[in-house]
Amino acid sequence: MTPAIETAKKANIAFRVHEYRHDPTAKSYGEEAANVLGISHDRVFKTLIAAADGRPTQLAVAVIPVAKRLDLKALAAAMGVKRMDMANEADAERATGYVVGGISPLGQRKRLPLLLDESALAYETIYVSAGKRGLEIELAPGDLLTLGNGKTASIAR
Repeated sequence: MTPAIETAKKANIAFRVHEYRHDPTAKSYGEEAANVLGISHDRVFKTLIAAADGRPTQLAVAVIPVAKRLDLKALAAAMGVKRMDMANEADAERATGYVVGGISPLGQRKRLPLLLDESALAYETIYVSAGKRGLEIELAPGDLLTLGNGKTASIAR
């Protein structure tokens, strides 16, 4: 059981866990999940960690569809900061308690600001990492926002 699944259980929300055999040679963890589970790439979301103004002490969680790229300028605007850069792997892992490729927006070690791409609201449920490679959690976007104390913004292109 991962902290992400524990968080969902404690909140008593509706969710489903989907497990699959992770291929260590996969180039994109999120696209691998979509392909193996047979789900549209628009419904599977990746969790990215970014640093405000290049400072590893000011991190944010960006959750976007796996087929899209993070728009760092849009993320900075949504965060109300001058610039956002991708956090390095060590900082992301230290802050979240998860390994890259298995970072979940739920149950992170530190509570980081969460921004969910607004395209998620088009779906009844979306898939995000459940806290390890080969494990996805399916839940309503509204529940993700509530549990992560997040907000939506147009941050993917």
